[in-house]
Amino acid sequence: MIIGIPKEIKDQEYRVSITPHGVKELRQHNHTVLIENNAGISSGFTNDDYVNSGAKIVSSIEEVFAGSQLIVKVKEPQAKERALLKPEHTLFTYLHLAADKEQTQDLIKSKATCIAYETVTDHRNKLPLLTPMSEVAGRVAIQAGARCLEKSSNGCGTLLGGVPGVKPAKVVIIGGGVVGRNATTMAIGMGADVTVLDQSLDVLRHLDDMFGNRIKTVFSTPHSLWYQSTRADLLIGSILIPGAEAPKLISKEMIAEMKPGSALVDVAIDQGGCAETSTATTHDNPIYTVDDVVHYCVANIPSIVARTSTLALSNVTLPYIIRMANQGINQALQNNPYLREGANVVNGKITCKSVAEAQSLEYTAIEDLL
Repeated sequence: MIIGIPKEIKDQEYRVSITPHGVKELRQHNHTVLIENNAGISSGFTNDDYVNSGAKIVSSIEEVFAGSQLIVKVKEPQAKERALLKPEHTLFTYLHLAADKEQTQDLIKSKATCIAYETVTDHRNKLPLLTPMSEVAGRVAIQAGARCLEKSSNGCGTLLGGVPGVKPAKVVIIGGGVVGRNATTMAIGMGADVTVLDQSLDVLRHLDDMFGNRIKTVFSTPHSLWYQSTRADLLIGSILIPGAEAPKLISKEMIAEMKPGSALVDVAIDQGGCAETSTATTHDNPIYTVDDVVHYCVANIPSIVARTSTLALSNVTLPYIIRMANQGINQALQNNPYLREGANVVNGKITCKSVAEAQSLEYTAIEDLL
């Protein structure tokens, strides 16, 4: 099979979807890999690195799409990329379609097979291709939040960990999943006063087992969410409903009640955001202020640490890429029910129920199309 790796064109996206090591493994299975010129340069991988691993460098994104069967990316295809998709293509990348009607319609029109990293599952009903980027995002969220509290960012000027004689910042994390757990790890490491809210007692028990009295765990109700959020110096939104738009748990009124100079990092922004005041930003211009609360709403947080993120992502996606290339797309989808969960759009049909529900579109079971 011919696998195409385009250079990411989303604003401030520095990752690449495969490493030279990944190319070498694909070549060992006799597959061809086309990589756009300098696709890996921002992640620290040169054209020579890829050529030495067996890849062929092509000069343009058009050449990648025209010459490939399986297109592997990091972020959702931009309008220019979507225009290049054909029915014979399979696209394997993060899609986050629930809150993106324009992308959804373009993918439907393309009739390509579009498989989303974020809805592929495993035998434990986890999200193995989303997990490493959630780990990165949770850790970077605390670093970003710490900067948002600085006066140069219009923050309140509070040091996250405080100093002897001065109390640390209060960090409130909404959601104790992968993002929340990693944000907790970083916030504790920086010396913050950490509270985590979740509606699952099992999740809270797990966090209590992990961190003990270094954190506070609170069962999430409308009252506790309001009480904790409005007293936070730094609020982290880490809500995830797989494939679906994030619920707006943080209202405009809650933001208005927060302390002047406090900060919100909405990690759920790539699924629409969990705050009513959240609007997607970029690494170029990552923050804005609403009611004296600094908002950080970058939709591709892991890109800022592109080298780490690329390596972590390739670790988990490569086995799926090899499987699809070896077996063929349809056979791989038939053989693997967990990969089938990743199929969001196939032959012009929405095959992910949560996306269909979010956009009030007709849902078609992928089993009916294979």
